[in-house]
Amino acid sequence: MSALSTDIRTLDPELVLAKLKIELPASVPPAGNYARARSTENVLYLAGHLPDSAGVPQFMGKLGREVSVEDGYRAARVAMINSLGTIKANIGNLNRVKRFIKLLGMVNCVADFVQQPEVINGASDLLDEVFGRDVALHARSAVGMHSLPRGNCVEIETILEFE
Repeated sequence: MSALSTDIRTLDPELVLAKLKIELPASVPPAGNYARARSTENVLYLAGHLPDSAGVPQFMGKLGREVSVEDGYRAARVAMINSLGTIKANIGNLNRVKRFIKLLGMVNCVADFVQQPEVINGASDLLDEVFGRDVALHARSAVGMHSLPRGNCVEIETILEFE
């Protein structure tokens, strides 16, 4: 990838979301003594985001038991949509996102479940679709967890650079 290609934005994420009929939620207040996001200079760090709708869990249970890989993928996508709502609330416009740096995907799963990457692709694929590869491509970890808050099946943390 050339240095030039990382500076060229080919998609307007706000227009892509409108075409996809995705409405970003307002950032939900934190459930504890922490901030939903913090920035330093031009880097935004997001706290974990769940696939909740207005704070109500939608995808509950463990992958490999109650939740299928396909539903886990959808849950990761919803968690990323929620993250985008927080990003927009913090930087004003998604066109200010320069690049995603890191994504941590946590999967609530049974001990022998090994498809965490396939589940977290739901979040990564959405970023690719909305922002394009040059902006969306990120380092990533997809890890299994014994449990997640309120029984949700996934949680996503994101770090990004903005202008």
